[in-house]
Amino acid sequence: MSGSGSNCENLIRYFEGSERIATPLVVSNKPDAYALVRAYELGVPAAVVSKTELNDPEVMLPLLHKYDIHFVVLAGFLPLIPDFLIAAYPRKIVNLHPALLPKYGGKGMWGHHVHEAVKAAGETETGMTVHYVTPVCDGGEIIAQYKVAISPDDSVDDIAAKEHELEMRYFPEIVEKTIFSEKI
Repeated sequence: MSGSGSNCENLIRYFEGSERIATPLVVSNKPDAYALVRAYELGVPAAVVSKTELNDPEVMLPLLHKYDIHFVVLAGFLPLIPDFLIAAYPRKIVNLHPALLPKYGGKGMWGHHVHEAVKAAGETETGMTVHYVTPVCDGGEIIAQYKVAISPDDSVDDIAAKEHELEMRYFPEIVEKTIFSEKI
């Protein structure tokens, strides 16, 4: 996690008490990510991995095995996932993107950058996309998308807030259905 961790907290709370899904670990590439605080406050172990560690199978695979990880959810995690992790977790890594892919995806398209591009293009709608992670940035198969109307009067912050509401409402349910290969 790289951001404020609201999706992290939302996922942890959604699966609290679930007999089917647990949140055994939160991983961040930034030691000051607020997701780490949220995880700690909710009793979920957390780890910080540097870019070098993320790209080292001798570090990442044992870490994920230690916590018995079978499925990986990315939300606000910006570094590209290395090929060895994608190979170790085929169709078991999903990412949340704050736009309707394939528009506004790829390198440099995250957070406010996406919302600014949506505003600059004069779009009448935006949304969120959940997709499988592949070696191509934001190029994996789309699992689900949800849309929201935006107006020319909406500021970039308004657009971000509307899109974030979709994340809070739908992301945990999409993750749950994807883990169990249910129709979305």
